[in-house]
Amino acid sequence: MTALGTDGGTGSLVLRIRLGAQLRHLRKRREITREAAGWEIRASESKISRMELGRVPFKERDVADLLAFYGVPEDERDDLLTLARQASTPGWWQEFADVVPPWFLAYLGLEEAAALIRSYEVHFVPGLLQTGDYARAVIARGHAGLPATEIDRRLALRLGRQRVLHRANPPQFWTVMDETVLRRPVGGRAVMRGQLEALIKAADLPNVRIQVAPLGAASHAHAGLPFAILRFAEPELSDIVYIEQLTSALYLDKPNDVDHYFETMERACVAAEPPDRTPAMLRAILDETAGPAG
Repeated sequence: MTALGTDGGTGSLVLRIRLGAQLRHLRKRREITREAAGWEIRASESKISRMELGRVPFKERDVADLLAFYGVPEDERDDLLTLARQASTPGWWQEFADVVPPWFLAYLGLEEAAALIRSYEVHFVPGLLQTGDYARAVIARGHAGLPATEIDRRLALRLGRQRVLHRANPPQFWTVMDETVLRRPVGGRAVMRGQLEALIKAADLPNVRIQVAPLGAASHAHAGLPFAILRFAEPELSDIVYIEQLTSALYLDKPNDVDHYFETMERACVAAEPPDRTPAMLRAILDETAGPAG
């Protein structure tokens, strides 16, 4: 299990990993030990290791000193120093650190940087596709007793996440939902109708693929818990499996673990109805919910 989930630093985790990988390459090219590099910036060997893994924030001065020590010409340092500044700039989600734990903030950074996000859902519509009314009902159900102001903050964060699907060069998002998710009465009939209508529209987006595992289908994922698999464009970054729990989350990046969840996701996709059947299934369920709002 990776230490990504415990990362509490601000800035982009993905940019830190990218910068760390480049610093590691430069150090090894000059055959410099981590101990020697640490001595150069008045730090320990273990700090150099953490920097190269992207697990600590970078100080621009440290990066500049290392680049000089590694013999990088001055006219070639600007791009890496710019990357160091970008990696230390807090992401927009950091302003919500007062209402969500550090282990979830780490996920938001990964979600923002992913090129492909695949999710398997057994309880609720995935957060990236929830309407405001549906999301508010889910948040209120999971956090009974919270003051309305905090629910509003959590809702703002959830809706803010959805911008990733509509930006320039968005990630591909592929989700498989159990049909029970679409029939679970969250927030009442009117809220569910609005959510179903939103899913029908989302299914038309070129970067969104939605599949529904129908009731009574042959066994599919057998995962027990919802999970997501994130893939990145950067070759330095391995795929990451994210599994959220009640008070923490697991971030898995070991190949055997990732392969197991990838195979589980593939089985779920095969057992579910194909994506081109999704709009018809959603409309059928929407028609069944017609009637007075509950």
